[in-house]
Amino acid sequence: MDSLVSTEWLAAQLAEADLRVLDCTVFLRPPADPTAGRASYVQESGRADWERAHIPGSVFADLAGDLSEPGTRLPFTMPTAERFAVAMERLGVGDGTRVVCYDANMNMWAARVWWMLRAFGFDNAGVLDGGWKKWSLEGRPVTTESPSWPSAAFTAKSRPELIASREDVLAAVKDGATCIVDALTPTQYRGEGPAVYGRPGHIVSSVNVSARDMVDRETGAYLPLDVLRGRFAEVGATGAGRVITYCGGGIAATSDALVLTVLGHANVAVYDGSLSEWARDPSLPMETA
Repeated sequence: MDSLVSTEWLAAQLAEADLRVLDCTVFLRPPADPTAGRASYVQESGRADWERAHIPGSVFADLAGDLSEPGTRLPFTMPTAERFAVAMERLGVGDGTRVVCYDANMNMWAARVWWMLRAFGFDNAGVLDGGWKKWSLEGRPVTTESPSWPSAAFTAKSRPELIASREDVLAAVKDGATCIVDALTPTQYRGEGPAVYGRPGHIVSSVNVSARDMVDRETGAYLPLDVLRGRFAEVGATGAGRVITYCGGGIAATSDALVLTVLGHANVAVYDGSLSEWARDPSLPMETA
């Protein structure tokens, strides 16, 4: 499986018995008061949209529920290996299957589930380039039918090097050898506008490659790889020995991590807590501009 697959490829593979397609869509609805902070954002599952229409054979992966650790103060926290394995098995994902993740929101939710699969030792997965938007624009088949995949046996093998902690990021700030990449918008990176995560700006020494700006707004697909390679090269990420990506809650950061992986970078980690954790601690360094 390639890490990034085309709509043409998926259309030709839909009838294959070992293929599992996961709709990973989540919507974040902003609060009525723009100064209310990130904690006031409302998570809305994409399940209702999936029920109205989806790619044939796809099942809905509940990222905000089954695929996040419950009872934590941070949104979308990585679940335990046991919880993740149970969720995957219910979706029919296990040893011997192939997985394609897609979403309706700029590929980043699909990239999150794809990264989680990798973090738990499952490499036979890819992200649908352009997701639901490109699939729909091309007039490809959709359905309301719910498939019934048999339960599978998912063997979780944790790869802790793919998930960075706050201590890892703080060490990276100090060592100067790791490139820390902020995947939020340039406005958020500069610290302009509402401080939705508690403090404005970005982690000290981090550079900015916005996940939203890596995607063609018309088709939902990633920009050409040579363009994306140039953007990461400009900020020193492609030549760094190690890269840690982050955003607000560890979602957009996985889109940057996906692209870096596709570009051939072998040592990339995602800071799971991201600014939802970092900005809450005034002892952790941030800067603006």
